Amino acid sequence: MRVIEENALTSAASDGGRRVRDFESALGSYLGSKHVIAVNSGTAALHAALLAAGVGPGDDVLLPAFTFVATANAVVASGARPVFVDIKKSDYTIDSQDMKRKIGRRTKAVIPVHLYGHPCDAEIFEIAEKRSLAVIEDACQSLGSTFRGRQTGTLGMMGCFSTYASKVLTSGEGGAIATDDDRLAGKLKMIRNHGMVHGYDTRVLGLNLRLPEMSAAIAKVQMGKLGAMLDARRRNAELMSRLLSGVKGVALPAETADKKFNWYLYTVAFATAKAREAAKVALEKAGIGSAVYYDPPVHRTPFYRKAAPKTKLPATEWCAGRVLSLPVHPGVAQADVERTAATIAAL
Repeated sequence: MRVIEENALTSAASDGGRRVRDFESALGSYLGSKHVIAVNSGTAALHAALLAAGVGPGDDVLLPAFTFVATANAVVASGARPVFVDIKKSDYTIDSQDMKRKIGRRTKAVIPVHLYGHPCDAEIFEIAEKRSLAVIEDACQSLGSTFRGRQTGTLGMMGCFSTYASKVLTSGEGGAIATDDDRLAGKLKMIRNHGMVHGYDTRVLGLNLRLPEMSAAIAKVQMGKLGAMLDARRRNAELMSRLLSGVKGVALPAETADKKFNWYLYTVAFATAKAREAAKVALEKAGIGSAVYYDPPVHRTPFYRKAAPKTKLPATEWCAGRVLSLPVHPGVAQADVERTAATIAAL
């Protein structure tokens, strides 16, 4: 209400309004990142990061097809060509060996997607460094996930986050880019505000990607609750894993010593597509929500299928036909987790 009373719903300043700056500071402290630039969506974050990295027409960008379509749409919006890379069945993130095979003379950047909150492998960043590729992390689903103690979204040149309604931290709509590079931070601030710094002095190509003060105020409050919400997700996920550990034909998500999840999604893989469908139907009959992310994968959607009809991603297609995400969000009680696991175990 204070934001409304002060008539400060948004700001055209290149560095945002006071509440935008407060949110950026809070998120930067949490991530351990020198700069955070707030924008109005995760898609906007990806698009702005690509523009700041100088990606454009004539460039190729490597990314998985097993992701939300916004990742690929941001590449196309920048004028570049998306080149889809296969994933690993074990954790649904980019297969570094297939990434090596897909690098060509036009490759300018790679977007590793920390899907479901699962951090990508170190090899991706090592390969990118050797080949002088810009690394733009899609951390829209992984706020709070860590790799070797470092927050996802801080491992590459830039990391992109989303505060959409379904995310672990929400402002209804919103996003942010994290970077330690002073030059990129300055450019990103211009890009989110029509390329302007002072008045109408457009210096680079930019858009209206500003985060409203109202959304920033909500996000700042949510930052104070993030730790508790992540703890609740972890409790539910660990309970789900214990209850499903003996169920045959169901592959469970598993952390490693290096990789700690935020448990944005608890995604299992069934042995067959038929088994996945049977589980989904049984859960629906029991009044339990579940969802498939993502089937079809991006390269099989009508738009992208036309652009790349010969793309073959066997692991991606295997996963798309078998994965199912089960509820472990903070609104789920222990009894709900137990009922979900019992429904799966009874199949």
